[in-house]
Amino acid sequence: MTVDEGVRAPAPAAPPPALRPAGPRTTALAVVAWGGTAVTLLAVAASAVLDAVTPETARAAAEAGPGWEVGLPGLLLAVPGALLLHRAPRNAVSWVVAGTGLFWALDGLATSWLTHAVQSDPPLAGSSAALWFVQRLGAWLLLGLPLLLLLYPAGRLPSGRWRAVAVLSLVSTAALPTLLLVTPSAIAERRAGTPLPEVYRGLDLDPTSLPLPEGIALPLLQVAFPLVPLGVLLPLAVVTQRLRAATGDDRRRMRWLLWAGVVDALVMLGALLFPTTTVSLDLSLAVGLTGLAVTVGILRPRAVDIDRLLGGTLVYGGLAAGVVVLDLAVLATAGALLDGRFDERNALLVTLLLVAVAYVPLRAALWRGVRRWVLGEREDPYRVVAGLAERLERSDGAEEQLVAVAAGIAEAFRTPYVGVEVDSADGGRMVAEHGRRPAAVQALPIAYRDEQVGRLLLPRDGVRAHLLTRDERLLGDVVRQAAAAARAGSLAAQLQASREQLVTAREEERRRLRRDLHDGLGPSLGAVVLRIDTARNLAAARPDDADALLRRARDDVAAALADVRRLVHDLRPPALDDVGLAGAVRQQAERLLAPRVAVTVTDDGVGELPAAVEVAAYRIASEALANVARHAAASGVRVRLARDAGGALVVTVTDDGVGIAPGREAGVGLVSLRERAAELGGRCTVSCPAGGGTQVRAVLPVEGGGGVRAR
Repeated sequence: MTVDEGVRAPAPAAPPPALRPAGPRTTALAVVAWGGTAVTLLAVAASAVLDAVTPETARAAAEAGPGWEVGLPGLLLAVPGALLLHRAPRNAVSWVVAGTGLFWALDGLATSWLTHAVQSDPPLAGSSAALWFVQRLGAWLLLGLPLLLLLYPAGRLPSGRWRAVAVLSLVSTAALPTLLLVTPSAIAERRAGTPLPEVYRGLDLDPTSLPLPEGIALPLLQVAFPLVPLGVLLPLAVVTQRLRAATGDDRRRMRWLLWAGVVDALVMLGALLFPTTTVSLDLSLAVGLTGLAVTVGILRPRAVDIDRLLGGTLVYGGLAAGVVVLDLAVLATAGALLDGRFDERNALLVTLLLVAVAYVPLRAALWRGVRRWVLGEREDPYRVVAGLAERLERSDGAEEQLVAVAAGIAEAFRTPYVGVEVDSADGGRMVAEHGRRPAAVQALPIAYRDEQVGRLLLPRDGVRAHLLTRDERLLGDVVRQAAAAARAGSLAAQLQASREQLVTAREEERRRLRRDLHDGLGPSLGAVVLRIDTARNLAAARPDDADALLRRARDDVAAALADVRRLVHDLRPPALDDVGLAGAVRQQAERLLAPRVAVTVTDDGVGELPAAVEVAAYRIASEALANVARHAAASGVRVRLARDAGGALVVTVTDDGVGIAPGREAGVGLVSLRERAAELGGRCTVSCPAGGGTQVRAVLPVEGGGGVRAR
């Protein structure tokens, strides 16, 4: 039995929101998209050139870093922005991504030019404009993230009450950049508490400033700065609401944004744990990954299994961060305990020695323990298989084995819910569950000898629900062994039940024959004997009376002969011996169906068949034809008798009637069809083809069922 890795063929991906329109506008939009990308790339390249020709002393005097680092996020957003504008130009997210990338690149170029220009005396042309761009206009970069969160994925603000939340968020974020544009530089410096470097004093710092009094401008700035975090928190609430309400591809798109948030958090956590002078590089990496996730989410949400990617990122990223934090804590604790006993160099050496001797050997075991707690035993396949085998050995009966399978898989994969469903040959189903069933589950088919015999149910959502490829292979190996045992137990139980049914049926048949012979045929023949004796006595003296008695005796013999024929027919229809299986089915169809129903019976060379197979095929065909007569309202019926590749007899009865209503429970007739096939180790299915009508298909083994494969 196997668990197919491709459980269901994925449905075609929904088109990205606001897909590019057809017509002449396409070329113009493509020019805009790739033109903006070219400007972004040129701006970053120019920043790098200016940084290269600007001495380090000039940057130190200007208290500024390399401009190319500031523009690096724009470089990483350039290609995603161009792709989005080219493929989805009507989506506002495309313009936000591309515009933000261009803005970052221009801000970096302004930084590089400003640092390069102020080293000259007097400063080069454009210095004041560059300073204004960096100090005032650059604050509008704060608006990029809230806009992206509020517009993604469809490019529209949320509706209803959430629209008011979105507008409040944008107003909160735009308050500070707007104030910085119009606030005099002196007031802004006093609010910041850090004066500008001396090299900027000769520049025009207030080209857009208004003559605001300090009593008004400072309180406004005091209010605007705390509003910036609010402008980010409110969009996060909108994203959460959209994620909960989204379905289908929209849900996948929202999960791409969620993955970007998780990765950004891990990148920022790494920057905090290992602080360097390249914080802008960490920010650039986070911005670039966000642009990539947004682009894939809008254009190709099914390109990667985002649920699996998100689950793996959460698990492995969280574990890695926890281990790093623990490593730093151990080093810090050891260093603090030894700092007073040795000088700085010796304390560091002793700390590293103690950590290497005492902690490192435990670290691997701790890592395995945490992974086992989060992901279960899936990292140790032998342990999983051995544990399940032990559970199965302690289980008696098919039901207990299925429960053991569900519990073993839940423990091995650390999943809160596992359900195992196994179909039985009689059309029933055995179900075993471990844990509380969630609202959404994924079904993995369980196959035994190329035949689907059940399903494995796992949670669809949650970190532990996401399986890697190797996890699916391990799960397939586990379920293969476990369900084979459960199937064997089920078949054993069915075999025992079949034996009991055979014994019961045999004794009931014997009782019926005894009753029919004793209570029906026996008295009839006894009466005939008495009438014949009486007729003999009256023959000489009263010939007319003797003749009447003989006629009555003849009638009794005829009635007894009819009883004998009925008994023989119940044991085996005589038509099977007279005209063969196909002829007997044809006669039965003519007897059961009205003349207006066209009947076609074809025999594709079935050859000689065992008596039991012939009788079962005849009974199944007869019951199917009777159902057609009672329920189908059909105008035509086709009966086909054939052999499959394995030599089994295949009986197919197809009509063009009304079919079977969905959800209708199987009646006694349909159940009897399955039971007759199951008695010989075969299988009978009833289906409604797409073209209408009903099809009954029975596969009956001819050679004991060893080489038969139900289909």
